[in-house]
Amino acid sequence: MEEIRGKVWLFPDNIDTDLIVPGQYLDAPVQEIMQHVFESIRPDFAKTISKNDIIIAGVNFGCGSSRENAASVLKELGIGCVIAESFGRIFFRNAIAIGLPVLTCRDVAQNFSEGDLATVEVKNAAINNTTKSISLTGNCLSEEMINILEKGGILEYLADKGDESV
Repeated sequence: MEEIRGKVWLFPDNIDTDLIVPGQYLDAPVQEIMQHVFESIRPDFAKTISKNDIIIAGVNFGCGSSRENAASVLKELGIGCVIAESFGRIFFRNAIAIGLPVLTCRDVAQNFSEGDLATVEVKNAAINNTTKSISLTGNCLSEEMINILEKGGILEYLADKGDESV
């Protein structure tokens, strides 16, 4: 996987899937859902992010329901990576499954400010705040998770392996 470079968007602890994708848009087309990501806490988020921007958060990012679209809409918006001190377990699994890189890293939120520039090497969990010259190492993903991310998601990974059930 290539190095991800982007601007940091800093989020607090306990960002649940309802904050990522408001419930009233669950059945809407993805293009409409994208316009409402984080709308209750960051109304202009979807209009102001750039491709490969990086979300950094405290503990329990993506807690709540098992909505796969909470992870997939972030990928569709162009988010390059989500790094948090911890994740809701289902969000983490959904993100890997759809090909959105996610990493856990202790104290990551304390080492970044909104708007800092960051680089992330997902394979070795190297996280660098290039604005403040701070280097962190997160928890490495398994080799299989890296392979899934490199293929773009679990469906692409299985198709590449020749799994006929896909």
